[in-house]
Formats: sequence, C-alpha cells, structure tokens
Amino acid sequence: MVINIKARVQRLVERGGYRVWETSETIRECDPARTALVLCDVWDRHTCRGAEERLARLLPGIAMVVERFRSAGALIVHAPSDTIDFYDGTPARERLLTVSSSVNASPPADRPRKVPPLPIDATDPCDTCPDPDHPKHKKGMPYPWTRQHAAIGIDDACDVVSADGTELWKYYSARGIEEVIIAGVHTNMCILNRTFAIKQLVRWGFSPILLRDLTDCMYNPAKSPYVSHEEATDLVVGYIEKFWCATASSVHISIG
Repeated sequence: MVINIKARVQRLVERGGYRVWETSETIRECDPARTALVLCDVWDRHTCRGAEERLARLLPGIAMVVERFRSAGALIVHAPSDTIDFYDGTPARERLLTVSSSVNASPPADRPRKVPPLPIDATDPCDTCPDPDHPKHKKGMPYPWTRQHAAIGIDDACDVVSADGTELWKYYSARGIEEVIIAGVHTNMCILNRTFAIKQLVRWGFSPILLRDLTDCMYNPAKSPYVSHEEATDLVVGYIEKFWCATASSVHISIG
C-alpha cells in the first residue's frame, strides 16, 4: 500500500528577464509504515471565538484524514500543546514515552536556515472581539484549552500523544518514520514554530508536508496587509511553499 500525495511548492525563477514565483506539483509516494500524520494544537477551546468557529469547520475533514491514514497503517500523532498532562497514563501517551526513552541518540544539529518575515501582522491575531466566554489571555493565567478536541478520536491501540519535538524525533527514529504530514492550527504560529512542527522538522532534515485545506491562521483583518482572513491564510500557505516545505490538499491524497 502507498499513500500518494500531490505536493506543491513555489520557486523563484527567471522568465523572460523577470523574476517570478513558479508553482510546481509532484506526487510524493509515502510508505504508510514510515509516515506520520501530526495534528498540531487541535484544541477544545481557544481565547478567540473566530478561531474556534473556523476550527469547527475543519474538524470533519481532519477526522476523515486521520481515519484514512490510520487505516492505511500510518502513525497518528496527537499534539495538543499545553494539555499533555490530560493524557498521562493513557496507552497512547505511555507508548510514546516507552519507545522514546529507549532511544539514546539525540536529534541532529540544526541545519542553518534563513527565516524570511511572515507576510501578515499577527501582533493582534484575533478577528473577533473579546467576550466573557473568550477573554484575552493574561500572562500567568492558564489557557482555556484543556485537551484535544473530542471530535478527533485517539486510537489507544496504535496512536501516540506528544507535543515535544525531541520525544517525537526519538519515536520517529525508532519507528523509521521518514515522512511527516501536518494538519491543525495555527499556520503562522504553532504549525511553523512548535518544537515538533515545520521549521524544526526542516532543520532536522525532514521534508514535511502541510495539509493546506486543514489549517487556519491567526490574523486580524484590521492589521497589515489588510486582507480577509481567508486571504491571510493563503498568504501564509504561500510563504510556507516558498521558504519551508511543500503543501497539499487533502482531496489530492490517494491511498492504494
């Protein structure tokens, strides 16, 4: 069985004396036994009402992709940062810890990588006004998220739970994981910057793929570049395709 993913990147090329960004697509053939699908920060709550509403629209698609990858034999990694204590003692968490602790090697030194600035301003990243159910987070106070969203099931027979990059690198090494596919939120923040996510994976030598239709950015249209929320997500996806890794749409994944 093979997972075929139509992966898209952008390259700066010269055409007719002009520099232009050129999009290209290739089919990435992934061995399910060496593939991980990582769900980044698919939380049950958020400080931003808009973020919760947009995630709700993504959840059916995320759940469907999880089921397809799991049925094919791929590893499903549940990575709800800041809430891992909720899963203490569960089989999915203990499986990760048991295997990772048996690996004596450490992750390789980071490969040097330039970090161009993001195309959107996220200094005020919420597009909905604070309300009693979604107050702005204050330093020193706990976040409202407590676990992964219940719409995404965890199979204790084969999935793992971790939001720690070193833990996961060790697990990947033991399991022989070579391909890492990422879905979840938020594209310009956690998806790029978590210790288990795109930037760190690239620095370790992986070539991850972001599922661009199963992600969302944090952005307020009142900020630069003054575009709609959907356009802002597209801008961040384009930035990732240009400078970090390929992206794909979940509808362009075939398993067989």
